[in-house]
Amino acid sequence: MPIARREVLKATAIAALVEGLPTLAADPIEDMDELILAAVAPELRATARALLAGGPPPILNAATLPILRDKSRAAIRPFEPEPPVRTLTVAPRGALGPITVYLINAGEGRLKPAILHLHGGGFVLNSARREVPRLQKIAAELDCVIATVEYALAPEAPWAISLEQNYACLRWLYEQAHSLGVDRARIVLMGESAGGGHAALLAIAARDRNAIPLAGQVLVYPMLDDRTVSNTGFPPAVGRLVWTAQANAFGWRSFLGSEGEPDGKAIHAVPARHGDLSRLPATFIGVGGIDLFVAEDIDYAARLIRCGVPTELLVVPGAFHGFDAHASSTSLASWFTGAKINAIRRMFEFPSLRDDWEV
Repeated sequence: MPIARREVLKATAIAALVEGLPTLAADPIEDMDELILAAVAPELRATARALLAGGPPPILNAATLPILRDKSRAAIRPFEPEPPVRTLTVAPRGALGPITVYLINAGEGRLKPAILHLHGGGFVLNSARREVPRLQKIAAELDCVIATVEYALAPEAPWAISLEQNYACLRWLYEQAHSLGVDRARIVLMGESAGGGHAALLAIAARDRNAIPLAGQVLVYPMLDDRTVSNTGFPPAVGRLVWTAQANAFGWRSFLGSEGEPDGKAIHAVPARHGDLSRLPATFIGVGGIDLFVAEDIDYAARLIRCGVPTELLVVPGAFHGFDAHASSTSLASWFTGAKINAIRRMFEFPSLRDDWEV
């Protein structure tokens, strides 16, 4: 006798609670999974089906955050043998304290272009350490140096602290470029999800402080706008897989340190709320067509274009948040990664430095 969907959802919710994680309420539409799967790109449907079979996404809140952080730490893998990785400590001026940076593929000889990388995790999860094996592959393919920053997470650290940590590491990479084997005229920012939000915010800070030139910014399904806190107005499949509106609202509240509309200085922590996006470096933005961030990312790209910033926007039909990681063996994920790599390669070859920069 077939099992009704409501019974599967009930069992899933019970199982999640046993593990200590509450879940999002089951959608009242019985065939919601089929609606979602119909919108997913054919190559990604097996992965999407497996994600849906795991039940509704867990609620992200103060109670579940420690559990999810434990799961993230458990997923950390050893570094690959090559290219080499050095674990360094950046000690910025002021009261920020030491910051761990993983430096990949640095060495003596000719100066190489570099990426300053900022990891994802909704501002509250994940670590730079976990991203190193994946970044080693990118560093090897591009023959570049990558520095990935272990910035402090929210809500323990408000947005101003992580921004200053990231800026301190960018300044370190720029000022110590020669000793690190880096061509400081070819430094690109890169981040995924919340890391893309961090990268966008850092690019704005670098422009405003007028001290460090950037060759480009690579924003991979970036988290840019705190106003994306609902699925209302979107097709049914948007924001249903991996990263939800509920999780997004918690991530932004944690990052901004406030409920509701940010005010005062906090409004400057949201890239999409910045009125002036001119004089930013060449930009690549890639996002899936059913990612929660699709609308805000398209809007940000359009604003960059209107401000005269060289911008490449890639929207992958039927792709959900983080699809290139969850379905990394698919040709669609490989194609998306290739587009990102090619964008970085062009930024390295033709850095978009402003006319007033001297490096």
